[in-house]
Amino acid sequence: MPRKTNILSLTILLLGLSGALPAGAHHSFSAEFDIDQPIQIRGEVIRMVFTNPHSYIYMNVTTDSGDVQEWAIEGGAPNALIRRGWNRNSLPAGTEISVLGYRSRDGENRASGGAITLPDGSELNASSIGVGAPPPK
Repeated sequence: MPRKTNILSLTILLLGLSGALPAGAHHSFSAEFDIDQPIQIRGEVIRMVFTNPHSYIYMNVTTDSGDVQEWAIEGGAPNALIRRGWNRNSLPAGTEISVLGYRSRDGENRASGGAITLPDGSELNASSIGVGAPPPK
């Protein structure tokens, strides 16, 4: 009987501790990005990463002074983007794009993506929908 009691006690303890562990690092829009800092940048796609919980577009942006900066543009989850017409090959490396989004609160070269304009003038919506995020257009 003591062995069963110990196993039961250990099981209850582990279940209780699992609830105390931090959950994944998912965040609300307003915790990461500033809706009062819209940004429009133009550059060349380095790569696109379809991963949960958010996809990312990495791009090189040339500043007015000629410096090249790498930017990370956060988009919605891959499944949400697929429903909007995206696929893993929508933005091949070397594609020139324009991104309208919202700047990161921490000042890093990151933004939440919104409208992505392709070289032919067509647009894809990359926005995340979540707490504090602007409504999709």
